[in-house]
Amino acid sequence: MQARLGPRPLPLHLGTALMTWASSESAWKLSKPGSQNSSPAHESPESRAVQSPAAQTLAALLPEIAALEARAGAGQFDQALQREIRKRMGRLADGVLAYQRHEVHRTLVDPPAVWREGNTRLLDYGATNRASRRRGTRAVLVVPSLINRWEVLDLTAEKSLLRAMAAQGLRPYLVDWGMPNEEERGFDTTAYVARLERALGYVTRRARRAPAVLGYCMGGTLTVALAARKPRRVAGLALLAAPWDFHADRTGHAFLVSTGPLLAEVADRVGELPVDILQTLFWSLDPWLSVKKFGRFLGLDQKGESAKEFVLLEDWLNGGAPLAGPTARECLVGWYGENVPGNGKWVVDGRRIVPSKIKVPSLVMIPSGDRIVPPLSAAALADPKKGLKNVTRLDLPLGHIGMVVSGRARDLCWMPLIEWLGNLPSRRSRVTTG
Repeated sequence: MQARLGPRPLPLHLGTALMTWASSESAWKLSKPGSQNSSPAHESPESRAVQSPAAQTLAALLPEIAALEARAGAGQFDQALQREIRKRMGRLADGVLAYQRHEVHRTLVDPPAVWREGNTRLLDYGATNRASRRRGTRAVLVVPSLINRWEVLDLTAEKSLLRAMAAQGLRPYLVDWGMPNEEERGFDTTAYVARLERALGYVTRRARRAPAVLGYCMGGTLTVALAARKPRRVAGLALLAAPWDFHADRTGHAFLVSTGPLLAEVADRVGELPVDILQTLFWSLDPWLSVKKFGRFLGLDQKGESAKEFVLLEDWLNGGAPLAGPTARECLVGWYGENVPGNGKWVVDGRRIVPSKIKVPSLVMIPSGDRIVPPLSAAALADPKKGLKNVTRLDLPLGHIGMVVSGRARDLCWMPLIEWLGNLPSRRSRVTTG
């Protein structure tokens, strides 16, 4: 098995914790009584009122610290602070090492690939399931993000949306984008949508009727374009946390927006946006997430199911693919910077993608706890005026990843989704070519 590199980029996660905790000690040394930077005793209340919140908090703690040192001796707080910093760094390092050395790896056998183009393939999740092979079974083209790979939809035998769909009589065909080859590194979103059109044509011919299309995250954004361009070949469109209006809520995206043009130049020069840079963008949404989650992981029973699921999810998070250079520029500058989709200006192969012109039955699932795709961004696709015309909206009390793998995902997301897909009206296709 390949050695684990996560959490990626590891130096950034460790450095964030170290610099923050070390700066706490530095701030104390500069601000404690007797230092040149400490506030004079005769400072007026008006002067103290304009202090930063952190300085005000420290000022409020000074009497307690003074009382502690009066009892235990001078310098005791300094030593206690240093011990706490070492303890926290040690716990973070131990948590990361426990993850990296964990014996669990994903062992599910992938279903057969029935179609290939470049490094993209279609995996037939109904091939080995009797319920999926019945005559008249609804085929579903499942499209994941270009960044994070598809395995989160098939993490374990018990935590697999795809296998649950097959068991309930649907026939999922999963798009595995793979790693971009030399040609694919030059793909823009038009090229990816064109590839989806050919995959859709294959599934249509195989099923002898129009399939449903399901898109997750960025994959959902691409499938909106697919449905706009090929409405007669799509029986229904299901969108899971699909971003659309990138300016509806920009909370937490300041780093991404500010660095977007520079990162686009990097992608232009390198030919792709590397995985570690993509992971840095995710880090910017919550710089302290790794510190919190690896601390919790260390406290789990390392042989238990919770630890196993943590490891498999972390492997998935750290195992993404680089983003093709032209697509990276479109996303960073066009989507996040200029809100091209949300403004109705996204053009795919000469056609403007306007959700309000898409009339196929649609389901928009919006996790309210999503920090990767703000709920307001996804909700734009269900807007009565500008969104999809024939749409059902379902809000879920889950997160971006939790909607497909959490303990409540089956009841709150999977089953309503499967029921909706199963109830779509049948639409026999006359299409004979891709």
